[in-house]
Amino acid sequence: MSEHGDRIAPLEALPAGMAVPFGGDRLTFVSPELAAAFQAGDRLVVVQETGDLLHVPAAVAAEVDRATAAAQGAFSALSGVSDAAISAFFDGFARRIEDDQVWNRFAAANAADVEAARTRGRSTTRLAASDAMRRDMASGLRSWRDSPAGRGRVLETIAHEGWSVEQVSAPLGPVGFVFEGRPNVFADAAGVLRTGNTVVFRIGSDALGCARVLMAEAVVPALAAAGLPQGAMSLVDSAERSAGWAMFADRRLSLAVARGSGPAVAQLGAIARQSGTPVSLHGTGGAWMVADDAADAGRFGEVVFHSLDRKVCNTLNVCVILQSRAAELVPVFLQALEAAGRRRRGCRLHVVEGAVAFLPSSGWLDATAEVVRAEGVAVEPRADLMPEAGLAREWEWEDTPEVSLAVVENLDAAIALFNRHAPRLVATLITQDPAALARFEAGVEAPFTGDGFTRWVDGQYALNRPELGLSNWEGGRLFARGGVLAGDGVFTVRTRMRQVDAGLDRSRP
Repeated sequence: MSEHGDRIAPLEALPAGMAVPFGGDRLTFVSPELAAAFQAGDRLVVVQETGDLLHVPAAVAAEVDRATAAAQGAFSALSGVSDAAISAFFDGFARRIEDDQVWNRFAAANAADVEAARTRGRSTTRLAASDAMRRDMASGLRSWRDSPAGRGRVLETIAHEGWSVEQVSAPLGPVGFVFEGRPNVFADAAGVLRTGNTVVFRIGSDALGCARVLMAEAVVPALAAAGLPQGAMSLVDSAERSAGWAMFADRRLSLAVARGSGPAVAQLGAIARQSGTPVSLHGTGGAWMVADDAADAGRFGEVVFHSLDRKVCNTLNVCVILQSRAAELVPVFLQALEAAGRRRRGCRLHVVEGAVAFLPSSGWLDATAEVVRAEGVAVEPRADLMPEAGLAREWEWEDTPEVSLAVVENLDAAIALFNRHAPRLVATLITQDPAALARFEAGVEAPFTGDGFTRWVDGQYALNRPELGLSNWEGGRLFARGGVLAGDGVFTVRTRMRQVDAGLDRSRP
């Protein structure tokens, strides 16, 4: 016990109005609602960055503890499991995904999840299972089966007289995931097993029903058949958001990964960081595209069209056109947006004031459109004016492509606009000037840059291996790694020595 141990007592109640220090120099206060809800045995997470007081009920904390302990125990056991057995797990998981009886039970649970989400006005565009999702999951699992084993890989050898030093990859530990509500994340999460790690994860409440079926029908049997410990993939079976808070506050995690968007992900990241756990955060998505004065108009229209096929984090969200070409390229952009809308269901445009002069006199600001929202179809303006600060918003559209448009004076202004308002994820420049492209890529604060369509930013598509998550640069540049986190990138480095001359005296370096 520390010298102050006699001052430590369990937290059994939170009086309304009680002051709680945070950040080292500020106070926040317990609300009447929190005071009424909190009971003995519950936990309180104080977010040091914001002062948020997060209530974790005892039952939720116990479920998180169970799942995390299982992953921790499995990590130790996995060191005695062969790489061939891990490969067999991936193969068995994929075969069970392809088994019609397993899939039909999963699909029935998924249909119930989708219907429940619809009744709550929730988005279902990425929740609904499909044959394509099934194929992609099986393919992703088999790509892990066929990928090289990551444990014990020699990264570097330094030779000395009579001895050598090797830098060797080694497993990191239990990896915690908080995934958005979509069922195909199982294949992504499983990737950490390839390098000898284990996983504990919480899936969004919208997909929890089908997640339970997939665990029971595919994951658990595949682990058992391959001889892997059952806790190697551990699901936190709770629909409560507080389960994610409790997970990321758990110091047993070696890495915390949050996928989703907006303030919820930032909050999870803050919890993990104050707990001393490294984090990989997705945060806000939405790609930016800039067309400069050397842009080819035909190519520009094509890449806009192909960047709006469906709504994911790398979908075109903001288009910026240089003023010198706006009279020509704004109509090209609008035609591409309309074409993207014809293959979906209409389109929606938000215009920063400086771009209004380049819109047609009719058909946009004076028109309405039927827009598909999570809660149903709504009649909205086809285009509306938006302040510059609105460029920071990611449009989470369902079936109606939605994008913002700005016109700026020059390329430097476009770079500054991106760095000021973008989520710092994807930046692409349409140009035929290599010098302009080099200046653009050097100036934008983004981990993903290019000169074409935006939808290439996907680990499996671009790098030929399933991703565990993408990271933007909202919180700054990433240390020693790229924006794509893949299963084979989750490792630590062990340094080992091999001596061939036993008589060599190296007692004094």
